[in-house]
Amino acid sequence: MKKFYIAGSGGMLGEAFYQIFNNKYEIKYTDIKCSEKWLSYLDFRNYDSYERDVKNFNPDYLFHLGAHTNLEYCELNKEDAYNTNTLSVMHAVKIANNLKIPLLFISTAGIFDGKKDLYDDFDTPNPLSYYGVTKYEAEKYVINNCNKYLICRPGWMMGGGLNKDKKFVKKILTQIKTKNILHVVNDKNGTPTYTIDFANNVELLIRKNIYGLYNLVCEGVTSRKEVTEKILRYYNLENKIKIIDVESSYFKDDYFAIRPLSERLQNKKLNLLNLNIMRNWKICLYEYLYNKYNNYI
Repeated sequence: MKKFYIAGSGGMLGEAFYQIFNNKYEIKYTDIKCSEKWLSYLDFRNYDSYERDVKNFNPDYLFHLGAHTNLEYCELNKEDAYNTNTLSVMHAVKIANNLKIPLLFISTAGIFDGKKDLYDDFDTPNPLSYYGVTKYEAEKYVINNCNKYLICRPGWMMGGGLNKDKKFVKKILTQIKTKNILHVVNDKNGTPTYTIDFANNVELLIRKNIYGLYNLVCEGVTSRKEVTEKILRYYNLENKIKIIDVESSYFKDDYFAIRPLSERLQNKKLNLLNLNIMRNWKICLYEYLYNKYNNYI
């Protein structure tokens, strides 16, 4: 049985890896916040602790999942953002190289500037936010220094459920419970990524001994408004709750970090390899709502 060390696995993506990987492999899950009984404590910003814990477990593969993903936090706390999102990845590269094992690093669609409508794996990133800068610097470091790596770029994350979801779906659901009017941006486009499908596709790549850099998002492109419309339709609320289109500047006080107009990705390399098993985002959204939020509204 293969052994995987999954660092930073306390969030929504770690929960998906736990669901997909746990019964197939021997896993050690670590995070700075031990919110689950299957997690043990590790601050991967501390190289000595990180190296010691991974070395003692002696895995066949190192996964580095954790990061500060709140863009506004990263703008206001640049040193911590860099240490968490970039420096810790440098630690992971060194550890993986020393142990002669592959490294999985999770990048982001947020490293592009949004000047194109759709980005494939071969497009050159140009991050607009400090969060994007820290992730792109980490991505480049892995490519240039890691002996064997798998980098996967997700889009708009969906997953985690009530306790772990900090993204758009949870924010809209929270508003639906108390409001009959929703102000939704009409100038942001992207590609959702269901964490369960993401973990499943990563597992396929690992079983096939695939390495390199890959976009890894659900099929289909969309907008914040369309995602909101689909959520309302799921709960039969499309005629009870009104959507008012607004530009991103409407939320500039709360969301002041610069975001690209488009974060739409396509899985070009996975399609070329016939290894894309990501489903359409609409199917995944409804599955996610059914499994995690069916009685929430």
